[in-house]
Amino acid sequence: MKKALGWIVLVLVIFYIGTNPGPASDIARGIGDGIAEVFRNVGVFVRELAT
Repeated sequence: MKKALGWIVLVLVIFYIGTNPGPASDIARGIGDGIAEVFRNVGVFVRELAT
């Protein structure tokens, strides 16, 4: 059941990207920016911890 649900979700994501590439790219850019911000903040934390 989990495997089938995973495939269905994957197909729906691919369909969404294919039919709405503009909003899909905005979502991907937002996720990427969020991940970059997390790593940047971890770097600041470690740097402040070391000083």
